[in-house]
Amino acid sequence: MSSEGSRRRDVTVADVAKAAQVSKAQAARALGNYGAVSEDVRERVLAAAEGLGYRPNELARSMNTGKSNTIGVVVGDIENPHFGLATRGITDTAKKSGYNVILINTDEERAAEVDAVQVLLDKRVDGLIVAPASSVETAHLKEVRDSGRPLVLLDRAAEGLDVETFAVDMGTISYESTKYLIEAGHRRIAFVSTVRTDGPYVAGMSLDSSQISDRLEGIRRAFEEEGLSQPMDLVRLNAGDADSIMRITRDLLKGPDAATAIIASDGLIALSVVEAIQESGLSIPSDVSLIMYDDFAWTRLTTPPLTVIAQPVYDMGMAAATALIRQIEGRKSSSPAGPPLEARLVRRGSVGSPKDVGVLSQAGS
Repeated sequence: MSSEGSRRRDVTVADVAKAAQVSKAQAARALGNYGAVSEDVRERVLAAAEGLGYRPNELARSMNTGKSNTIGVVVGDIENPHFGLATRGITDTAKKSGYNVILINTDEERAAEVDAVQVLLDKRVDGLIVAPASSVETAHLKEVRDSGRPLVLLDRAAEGLDVETFAVDMGTISYESTKYLIEAGHRRIAFVSTVRTDGPYVAGMSLDSSQISDRLEGIRRAFEEEGLSQPMDLVRLNAGDADSIMRITRDLLKGPDAATAIIASDGLIALSVVEAIQESGLSIPSDVSLIMYDDFAWTRLTTPPLTVIAQPVYDMGMAAATALIRQIEGRKSSSPAGPPLEARLVRRGSVGSPKDVGVLSQAGS
């Protein structure tokens, strides 16, 4: 059995040509679906290839046709369900159009992203979908665009890079969700993110992630509109792993000026925030309110169910893949297909009024 498997793996175009009684050039054209070849020859070649168990050399075929029928996808954290769902949207769409997907994770490291892009270009992918680790340092992506290789961005924009980008308007939904907390009586509203900075956050500072910049701008706008000062000491970036997120959460909940509400910038952060709240002997929402970005099944199973900012993540992946394939195949852009990429606030049970607001309300009545 092992010798048969070895034989099948080694079947070449020449073997197929011999079995079909055609020239090697004719067999190559029929197998690669390029160039002129008669229907009779094509049928004989394909039948011989099937009988021999021939598997094409994809690299050789891409060199002949100029296409590999593969799409390269670069994301920051495949452990994050946000990117997992977006990737599913990409792969489902690609498969329907006859494309395979090569996925590379970068751990949100720009250097790893630069290497990943080069690896995918070396593999002759037909186009790239990238969720940039940095929205600021994008020279490697500009090189891809300038080379003419199809490129679209996922989830995050990039400064000075004029390519199709599929992302949600984070500023608007961040403003709406912060206003919801303010109207519930919260003033000490914390924001926790893993985005990396060289030091504590200062309003308006440049961040690698356009998404996080937009979310912080939405928070600032909501406070400013109400004539309130945003508590900058409660903006916690560089959150890192689960242990560091739990340490940050415990710190946010200490002292007389503790946070009364926390906004978690993704589901993994929210899990650690919830764990830290529970370990501190506190409860949601009577002691602290919580809003998280993205709506996953488990958020409806907690007690109470979590208020979330739901994003059309799967649709975002589908839209990115559809646009990239259109570029690869040289088709012009038409009116957007599918629903608009808009986030919405799903109000459940994890937001309540802070305790001091309740006391003041009772005293007033």
